[in-house]
Amino acid sequence: MKIVRFKDRFDLKYGVLENNTINELSEPPYKGLSYSGKKIAIEKVQLLAPCEPSKIIALGLNYYAHALELEMKVPTSPLTFLKPSTSVIGPEQNIMYPAQSQRVEFEGELAAVIKKTCWCVPQDKALQYVLGYTCFNDVTARDLQKLDGQWTRAKCFDTFACVGPWIETELDPQNTEIRTYQNDQLRQRGRTSDQVYSLAEVIAFISRVMTLLPGDIIATGTPPGVGEMYGGDIIRIEIDGIGTLSNSVVLRGY
Repeated sequence: MKIVRFKDRFDLKYGVLENNTINELSEPPYKGLSYSGKKIAIEKVQLLAPCEPSKIIALGLNYYAHALELEMKVPTSPLTFLKPSTSVIGPEQNIMYPAQSQRVEFEGELAAVIKKTCWCVPQDKALQYVLGYTCFNDVTARDLQKLDGQWTRAKCFDTFACVGPWIETELDPQNTEIRTYQNDQLRQRGRTSDQVYSLAEVIAFISRVMTLLPGDIIATGTPPGVGEMYGGDIIRIEIDGIGTLSNSVVLRGY
């Protein structure tokens, strides 16, 4: 099942996508699916980021090969950092390249969307708190990350969390392939089975630090092959079983 969030004229709504038709929901999908009865062709609406997170918790160095390419040690426990809700954009929206940075990179990832309040959850029950899965681009100002010595500025610019195009509820998060394309050139290719920490481990770990709320996003880390983006680039994240998230890169003057 594909859950979408969309703009229909002036209204922001949720729906379930079936064969290019959206079955509108009367309320957000976190407490179950309540249909309004209205159906809309997908080409008549603007797809938005499929959820509105209070926060994004992302994983650093969660693929062995990615840690190797960055010449960094594999963490002995999940390495987490936050991205703000203000960094979120949806499919076909522009990534704004900030003038503060001279090297902005793409990082294609699988993301999980939380469906109910999650606190101190055991690992064997962790996936019960997931509504579904979506594509994610953890855009990073790599030069600022190295300059600052911590990751807040490098990860948190507006438009640096690309999410979409929808939430897929039927997916094995530990056995799917992720691919990132830059202007139709394949740059990243990896399988979630190569992650250092599984999603269940990560949810259990995070939920002992902070409460996860419905709509929150967990970005599970990027496979090797991250690379520099330029103004005018089109970045596509493809995940088997989900679909494609596409965003263009635009130079920002400040």
